[in-house]
Amino acid sequence: MRAIFLTALASSALALSACSYDNGETASASSAAVAKAAPDFAVVVATPGRDEADVKLDASRKPVETLTFMELETGDAVLDIFAGGGYYSEILGAAVGASGSVVAVNPPQFVSSDAAKAKWAGISARQPGVVMVPSQLGDFTPEANSYDFAMMHLIFHDLYWESEKFKVARMDPVAILTKLYTGMKPGGIVAVIDHVGNAGDTRAIVEKTHRIDPATAKADFEKVGFVLEAESDMFVNSDDDLEKNVFDPSVRGKTNRFVMKFRKPT
Repeated sequence: MRAIFLTALASSALALSACSYDNGETASASSAAVAKAAPDFAVVVATPGRDEADVKLDASRKPVETLTFMELETGDAVLDIFAGGGYYSEILGAAVGASGSVVAVNPPQFVSSDAAKAKWAGISARQPGVVMVPSQLGDFTPEANSYDFAMMHLIFHDLYWESEKFKVARMDPVAILTKLYTGMKPGGIVAVIDHVGNAGDTRAIVEKTHRIDPATAKADFEKVGFVLEAESDMFVNSDDDLEKNVFDPSVRGKTNRFVMKFRKPT
């Protein structure tokens, strides 16, 4: 889990319709739903005002390539799970535009500091469509069929993590994914990027390294009904030592990561 966990949360999609009337006698209605299209992610990432530390992470996180691969669209209702400091929440908010929305969920103990509050206030000011919701991950229950897109960036392994120090109770990953499945619209996409870990006792491996076996992630998502639509090797690093904790300075920011795009069947 990240050393600093802050993030944001927001939700609800907008639809527009227009009706035209001819002389008040005949009504010819023309409904115009918000046109969805792929944003220009390079322009989105270059949006002025982003936190300098976040901008420096772009080189290692590849947001343009990642969101292009995941097929995020303008107007999407987005859920950013365990958004941390809001790195992706802000980018997602700029990408979906005024017709979209972003709900960023964060355990409250990770967003209670003055620095975290200031960071989130800046994100909300720049991207009003982003709303941060303080909630323990196991407690958050999205409304059914509400989201077009969900982001789980470097946090899926945290569903297997527990910590008395950080006030993180033991969670049931499958139960959380079941609620996520219900909350996604038919055809909705869940983007999962995480640190590759060895096979074995998942909770023990997460505790030691904050990594997870990609096969475990795939099995958990498929168990609740999601379909693995595509994978990418954009973050493959064969030199990464999977026995090292991801916060070890020798591997931090350079870990071997898997990228999976899951979809809720229509």
